[in-house]
Amino acid sequence: MQTIIMERKIIATSAFMGMTAIILGAFGAHALKNYLTIEQLNTFETGVKYQMYHALFLAFLGWNSLVAAKAKKSIFRLVVLGVICFSGSLYLLATKNLSGINFKPIGIITPIGGALLIGGWALLFWNILKKKQ
Repeated sequence: MQTIIMERKIIATSAFMGMTAIILGAFGAHALKNYLTIEQLNTFETGVKYQMYHALFLAFLGWNSLVAAKAKKSIFRLVVLGVICFSGSLYLLATKNLSGINFKPIGIITPIGGALLIGGWALLFWNILKKKQ
């Protein structure tokens, strides 16, 4: 039962992340294009892409039977926190001209988020490798 609840949480989070990635992508492509530089739009788009990649990753994780529930929970936490840090910081950095807030000091969060995402993938890789036939 606990496994089913965790899988539902992972898949629901995946759906939410995918949905918001599409919304943010459309917002960036249409509403922000007149206000941001090409470089800022590219940064924003990178955040959207990584959010969507990891929404799909979580969907895969939720439906995958090769990974133990405990590992799924750890991977889930790494990926969600990684997306918040990585994509979230990119969204803030790209739109700093609109908000008037200098988000440059939070730029250190971007590579931390990237490391968390890599950790999620590495944990999946390790759990698949160690799975006995």
